[in-house]
Amino acid sequence: MRSEWRVVTPGTRCPLFVAAFILFAVHCSLVTDSYALDVKRDVLENGLTLLVVERHNLPIVKISVGVKAGSIVEPEEKAGLANLTASLLTDGTKSRTGRQISDEIDFVGGAVGASSDDDYSTVTLSVLKKDLNLGLDLLSDIVLNPSFPEDELNKKRERIKGGLKSQEDDPGFVASREFRKAVFGTHPYGRLIAGTPETLDSIKRDDLLNFHAANYVPNNAIMAVVGDITTEEVKNLLGRYFPDWRSKDSKTAISVKPAEVNERKIVPIDKELTQANIILGHAGVSRDNPDYYAVSVMNYILGGGGFESRLMQNVREEKGLAYDIHSFFDANRYGGLFEVGVQTKNESANTAIEEILREIKGIRNSFVSDAELSDAKSFLVGSFPLRFETGQRIANFLVAVEYYGLGPDYIDKYSSYINSVTKEDVLRVATKYLDPENFVLVVVADQKKAALKDEFK
Repeated sequence: MRSEWRVVTPGTRCPLFVAAFILFAVHCSLVTDSYALDVKRDVLENGLTLLVVERHNLPIVKISVGVKAGSIVEPEEKAGLANLTASLLTDGTKSRTGRQISDEIDFVGGAVGASSDDDYSTVTLSVLKKDLNLGLDLLSDIVLNPSFPEDELNKKRERIKGGLKSQEDDPGFVASREFRKAVFGTHPYGRLIAGTPETLDSIKRDDLLNFHAANYVPNNAIMAVVGDITTEEVKNLLGRYFPDWRSKDSKTAISVKPAEVNERKIVPIDKELTQANIILGHAGVSRDNPDYYAVSVMNYILGGGGFESRLMQNVREEKGLAYDIHSFFDANRYGGLFEVGVQTKNESANTAIEEILREIKGIRNSFVSDAELSDAKSFLVGSFPLRFETGQRIANFLVAVEYYGLGPDYIDKYSSYINSVTKEDVLRVATKYLDPENFVLVVVADQKKAALKDEFK
């Protein structure tokens, strides 16, 4: 999932690192209490995995339903199908129009929504406890009975195509798209979640109906419920509002891990720009990789720690080449990527690339300092509760933890996973998962002014 499991920390991609650090400091004092989530887990008769966290301090209930129906399971020629399916769930059912759904939930001050990502799609509900019956009636209707109206499909498709066209003028979007394509090739992770104009035009209403019928089944789903409710109440309500949601054998093919690419790929893209948009990186780690936590610490020190990172200290503070530079590992279920991103003047593109490679080589060749290791651990442990400080964040987080198989004790053990990382571990994973020789380099720039060196052409 491109956002949930990035090994990146608050403040990495913006100048608000100081604000994030203040939040971190406040939460450090609350770490023990924030980690205390009593999660009740059940697998129901229909195969649905149910996770419940009782929080009776406010009369609110948040629900997140994760369905293993992300772009990872759609056909290549129908790229964008998973995203279209999810985005149209709230635009009409067999008994309600999209306007009726919107009016009913707005009337009680609640919210329903749906979205899709690489690995899975998510349907969410937020409602006051007193309006939970209405909320679950809407949620079940959306999940079980979407009608995918032809007119809404056409409008949604054209809006997505319009968005894709407008993004062609965004050098950051172009760089990211070409980078993922170069790293993952034909694997689904290398495609845009939204699809392309060509694949979107090939998607018909029957495709949505078939994709929904094959994938939106309880034994292919995870439901997390957080708020002023008990597990027994949840089960009784599910029996009332989801009585006909029955398990079904899924014949959807799951993609294998992306193939390893052991070569250097340079992708220069010529645009009339004053700033070069640069992404350098390669394949990374999957979320279930046991080295994930050591990689998290290593990445914080390299480029994920905002102003504290080596890349920021070198490229911004010492060389003055860029306002921001960051690195992260995007970890999905079947694979991941590592990337460093920076914007700099066309004329300084070569220097910025050289300094990125210098820092990658540096962290691979010698131990990090005690202070770097300590600061990285403190921040990663201290900021962890930020991931589940609200009911909706908890619900979304629990779905992700279940989907990636991190275990029921993941929240309790996270701090020990991070704190057990040693300098030897950091050096080991840097050597194993960073490659300064074989990488993908995408440079969107005025190529004449950037004048990339031969090895970067």
